[in-house]
Amino acid sequence: MKTDRINVRHSEARDAQGIKQVYQCKNAYSNTLQLPFPDGAVWESRITNIPDNIYSFVAELNDEIVGNLGFEVFVNSRRRHAGSFGMGVKDEYQNKGVGSALMSSMIELADNWLNLRRLELTVFVDNEPAIALYKKFGFVIEGESKDYAFRNGQFVSVYHMARLNS
Repeated sequence: MKTDRINVRHSEARDAQGIKQVYQCKNAYSNTLQLPFPDGAVWESRITNIPDNIYSFVAELNDEIVGNLGFEVFVNSRRRHAGSFGMGVKDEYQNKGVGSALMSSMIELADNWLNLRRLELTVFVDNEPAIALYKKFGFVIEGESKDYAFRNGQFVSVYHMARLNS
């Protein structure tokens, strides 16, 4: 039976090819620090060798992996109250609730199970849909880094955003 419910779960080794497919989408690799033409073996290694302080989620819709979120809890003793994340959603599933489902799952874990106070991210300044999503979840822009990364032949700036759990 088909369902249109987004299911978010922890990534497993068998998900490597599905996650690779997320990051071979133009919006996913253009709006993250991934490169075009992702290597399946690299994704298999990443997913099978996840350190204890990193959490990886996939979003599924009708048994297809449509999004991925990687979340790192900092291990430095003075930064253990904080974490950082990045995510990608398949192009054809953008603006369909996938990012919100991934964000909700991460924030539930961070706030209610890991006792984190601060969540951080970087986002390209021209990625307006992502910025709107992050603001919806309480993230605010704290600063900007000019020419932060090289993308499609030019340098692009990022915003640094954060959310404090009070």
